[in-house]
Order: sequence, then C-alpha cells, then structure tokens
Amino acid sequence: MPYIRLVEPSEATGSLKRQYDAAIARAGRVWNIVKTMSPNPPALDASMRLYGVTMQGESPLTRVQRELLAVVVSRVNDCFY
Repeated sequence: MPYIRLVEPSEATGSLKRQYDAAIARAGRVWNIVKTMSPNPPALDASMRLYGVTMQGESPLTRVQRELLAVVVSRVNDCFY
C-alpha cells in the first residue's frame, strides 16, 4: 500500500506553515487533503490558488452551487474528507 508521510502542523515551516495557518483560520483545522500535499509545498500552493479561483472567482454558478457540485462529485467518487 502506498504511504505518504504527512507533515503535521507542528512540524510545518515556510510556505507550508503559511498554508496550514490559513487552513486553520478557514476551517479550524488542517484537512487531510491538504496534508497529503505537504511533502510538496509548491504543489500545495498551486492547488490552493486553483481552489480559490474555482470556488471564489467569477462564475455563472453561485458559491453554493459550486460547493454542491463538489459534494456530489466527491460522493460519486466514494471520496470522504
């Protein structure tokens, strides 16, 4: 089985710490989907920028509609987080 060593918030430094601090400010915790990218902070930075544009950028869809689509896709993919 594949294994990714997740960097815990107490171990984070630099840009990873900034991303973790932002995650805690947003959600009160660092979700595992974010921790999974912790070994590669530049990839996490890019992913969070994409998420921000996708969920908060200009769109014909409302924020609620985008969140609902994310939930449906996650469910169809048997993804839980």
